[in-house]
Amino acid sequence: MAYLAGKMVLAIEAGAPNNGRGEDTTTRVKFARVRGRRYPYVSAQAARRWLRDGLVELGAVPSPVTRVGKAQNKAQKANTEADPIRYVDDDLFGYMRAGAKKDDAGTTLRDSPFMLGTLMSVEPVHPVEDFGVMARGVTEPVLHGHEFYTADLAAPFLLDVPRIGTFTLPDASGVGRPNYLTEEQARGVAEAVRAGATATTFRDQPAFRLPVEERRHRAALLLEALAQLSGGAKQALHYGDRVPALIVLVPFKGGVNPLAHCVDGEEGVGLRVRGEVLRQELAAWEGEWEAPVRIGWRPGFRDDLRADFEKACAEEIAAGTVVVDHPRTVLRGLGAELREGRLDGWFDDPAR
Repeated sequence: MAYLAGKMVLAIEAGAPNNGRGEDTTTRVKFARVRGRRYPYVSAQAARRWLRDGLVELGAVPSPVTRVGKAQNKAQKANTEADPIRYVDDDLFGYMRAGAKKDDAGTTLRDSPFMLGTLMSVEPVHPVEDFGVMARGVTEPVLHGHEFYTADLAAPFLLDVPRIGTFTLPDASGVGRPNYLTEEQARGVAEAVRAGATATTFRDQPAFRLPVEERRHRAALLLEALAQLSGGAKQALHYGDRVPALIVLVPFKGGVNPLAHCVDGEEGVGLRVRGEVLRQELAAWEGEWEAPVRIGWRPGFRDDLRADFEKACAEEIAAGTVVVDHPRTVLRGLGAELREGRLDGWFDDPAR
């Protein structure tokens, strides 16, 4: 298998995990308008930031960030070190660091092996506006407001496992694909090879790879960070758990995610987890995925849906084709399998 496809659901209860641009004295939550209705969401950028922080909690050293440009300069930007050899987050989440000129040798980019969609509410929700007053120690109270909401947010994700710890190089003409290294970084390849990395060809590009032990560690670290996900805005007023209430994982040969309609929502109904749809998708993609389908479902979260799902997939669950457990157990268990080398085949593209 080359990819780990998934979908996750965060259960937000009276929360404001990702704020948008404020209006006057009121802080708004982010939302999308679909057919005239408001769907609150958490941007992928915000959720990836939570994951980055989780990697640091687990011991990873974050890539240093440097701000370029003044506040009033429209060209202002912030760059990480853009060194995926040394820093796990640069490897897993990608980056783009542009030089001053188009042909600047410092220009480098890496597309993200970990791809995440927007965590969108599964049904329309109208946020509540909370009115507040700061009257402590002042003669004229200061008025302010902010929004919050209760909703189940769902997003797909995809992990390109072979790309973890794999870095393509510019070819003879100097052209590279979207995970190439700068000339300076490429000169450091020899040192990396001496440290255990190997030269190879990856998807028709010259490349080199870090040792498989390090690649296992990085993949497992991402899953372990997801298993203890935390973060978000307004925690002082609207503290909430961000560990996925539901997560579905399926190893896939290609970059396809078959879970879009297995976990979705409907206006007036809310979250849907449809076992029959999952069965039909797995049948349609027979030979392209690897059992088991791992499902993490937190106890107490939508027990009615869980009962219906387990009934629909009773045959698969009995056969071990589908396994259901706590999200933390599923994610950490899969991470342990990766660390132990039991899934090393995932780190190479499948033969066709």
